[in-house]
Amino acid sequence: MRPDTPAENVDHSAEAARLERTAARYPEDAEALLLQAAAHLELAGDRPAATALYDRLLSSADALETPHLVRALKASNLWEYGHEAEARAIIDGVRTGAPRDAAPWVIVAESLESHDELEAAQETFTEGVTLLLTDVPEPPYSTHPLLFGRHRVRRMLGVSHDEWDTLADTLHSSSVSLDELHDPKRVWSLGSDNPAELEAEISRLRAELGAFREALSRPFPVAVLHWPEGELAELVGAYESLAVEYPSHEEHLATIEGSLRELAASGTPNLGIVTGTVPSYEAFAASEGASPGDADLLPQYATTLAARGRAVVWPPQRGASCWCGSGRAYGECHGA
Repeated sequence: MRPDTPAENVDHSAEAARLERTAARYPEDAEALLLQAAAHLELAGDRPAATALYDRLLSSADALETPHLVRALKASNLWEYGHEAEARAIIDGVRTGAPRDAAPWVIVAESLESHDELEAAQETFTEGVTLLLTDVPEPPYSTHPLLFGRHRVRRMLGVSHDEWDTLADTLHSSSVSLDELHDPKRVWSLGSDNPAELEAEISRLRAELGAFREALSRPFPVAVLHWPEGELAELVGAYESLAVEYPSHEEHLATIEGSLRELAASGTPNLGIVTGTVPSYEAFAASEGASPGDADLLPQYATTLAARGRAVVWPPQRGASCWCGSGRAYGECHGA
């Protein structure tokens, strides 16, 4: 989620300011926008300002969608400019909180790794993998960095492969194996005078870059639009033409789950759900110069929400709440 554009090509401070202004205009998207702004501030070298944005999010009166992620990013940022004790305390809190999302685990584990805390990094990666992937038949794409990071750290520690490492090898699609990519001796080959060693290292780096570009090029989720019951009643009450699209809330929820299962069965990757609100939808329709009662506008609205970072991954991870908002676990609700 962090921008990777070199600082010489982007005014990261200006981009952060733009994102903050955008967040003020779209408060429903403020969390995602301010996280992007904080990432730009880190790239600009203004880490105290980035911390201030993380603190702003954590002290907000509105509940955060990804509080563990915000704390993990704050910890990583703090450690980079000398606040090690505070960063360690936050990392311990994230681990204790046992988030059901892979991203916070990856961030805190990689922060430990980058400061040569390899044993602690391995423990953290393992905690996340065990929590999120035990008894899961097919690891979601979002958990792959957990498995790959764990493999890397264990390779550096020189420990033997286990079943999670084998799974990481299975998921890895590059022509260069993970064992080669994560070989600690690679760093020495960069200073070698042997052309064969240098050529081999260039091939490995190209393979890593190709995998990285593939990850960056993944499209926005194929997003299905979800209306909470109150929002749907308000929507259909205001725009009667949409009653054909939404005969009832129960049917709407069943259609979402059915559509996503069909897409998954057909091999469509990166599926997600976006949740709409009537004010947001009306504002979008106005920006498009269209009528909110036009059903053809709904897919465009869903795509726009996904592009603004509003999509949540489907299916929810094991033990997570159902996407419909019932409060029950997904496996006991629409995932049953």
